[in-house]
Amino acid sequence: MTTVFETLESDVRGYCRVWPTVFDTARGAWLRDEQGREYLDFFAGAGALNYGHNNPLLKAALIDYIARDGLTHALDMATVAKRDLLETLRDLILAPRGLDYKVQFPGPTGANAVEAALKLARKVTGRTTVLNFTNAFHGMTLGALAVTGNAAKRAGAGVPLTHAQPLPYDGYLGDGVDEWVWAERILDDTSSGVDRPAAVIVETIQGEGGVNVAGVQWLRRLAELVAARGILLIVDDVQMGCGRTGPFFSFETAGIVPDIVVLSKSIGGYGLPMALVLMKRELDQWAPGEHNGTFRGNNPAFVTARAALTRYWSDDRLELATLARGERVRRALTGIADSVGGLSTRGRGLVHGLVFDDASEAGKVSRVAFEEGLLVETSGACDEVVKLLPPLTISDSELDHGLEILARAVDIVCGRRG
Repeated sequence: MTTVFETLESDVRGYCRVWPTVFDTARGAWLRDEQGREYLDFFAGAGALNYGHNNPLLKAALIDYIARDGLTHALDMATVAKRDLLETLRDLILAPRGLDYKVQFPGPTGANAVEAALKLARKVTGRTTVLNFTNAFHGMTLGALAVTGNAAKRAGAGVPLTHAQPLPYDGYLGDGVDEWVWAERILDDTSSGVDRPAAVIVETIQGEGGVNVAGVQWLRRLAELVAARGILLIVDDVQMGCGRTGPFFSFETAGIVPDIVVLSKSIGGYGLPMALVLMKRELDQWAPGEHNGTFRGNNPAFVTARAALTRYWSDDRLELATLARGERVRRALTGIADSVGGLSTRGRGLVHGLVFDDASEAGKVSRVAFEEGLLVETSGACDEVVKLLPPLTISDSELDHGLEILARAVDIVCGRRG
């Protein structure tokens, strides 16, 4: 039967083709379709729902705010909700980590925040080129696409994508290769043809790129290299921030301090659109209104964001639980890979990937997992990775249940080849 989604909605839709059902309700780590069938969620809104669906604590704060006629739309006007969020962000996140950042509210998407970060870096330095990395993904707008690696996504731009220079990500050239030898040479050689960049933008773990994990030493080398040359360091923490890797910021493990940090997805707490750009104080050289947006003042998202910070980041319990559950996932995926053959695994915290030598099998596993009641997506250059992004608030029993479904799906698709 033909549906309104097929006759009226654009062909650009994607996830509904992978998970062909009509969803209706959700709570915690579970979604239900209109037939009442339940699906365990190892997708979490592509990382926008770190605290689960309809988290009751965040929902209560949102309902209370709406019930008292709290301001919904405010552009960049000062509001009680924004003040409460800024004070909470300062007291619970920035100050304990010794981070003296100014906070910008751009348009409420990760791509808009990336665009703001790139514009600011170019404005401050007076330079245009931005270094990016192989397999990177930073968004679908033109500036963000220019620093994105995936050819299919870049092709959608329809125009040349310029003012970016790609570098090999950690491990891209194989084991034992020092990517920084080449990078240092082209940056220091005036005949290399590479102009002095304004900034470098990096994901500490490339989610869409295939759960590629940058090592601590690699990240430290990057930070040292760019700092010595007056190049600004931008960390895109849109998907890997807000506790996904354990600590609130994914770069904390490496002990580096980026010049600019981009947050979106789970910073809103409840799945409400919101984004932030954090910048070192001396970099805040914007003129009033120089980067704006109609929905940069989404006050209901400020309310749920503050509630999430207060509930989950007043202590280290969520961080420790995420690391423990991440180890649980690592052991399970290693067991699957060892027993089947032709698979490997990588990840940190509660972002992990099951990598298939035969890329076609990853999509098949995702489809079978859906049929068995589990939502998992694929990522990587050839969609060769089954990517796991469960809510950070998932229970151990739910996590084990999902991992059992995944193991069964792998067995159905691949059999036992080890």
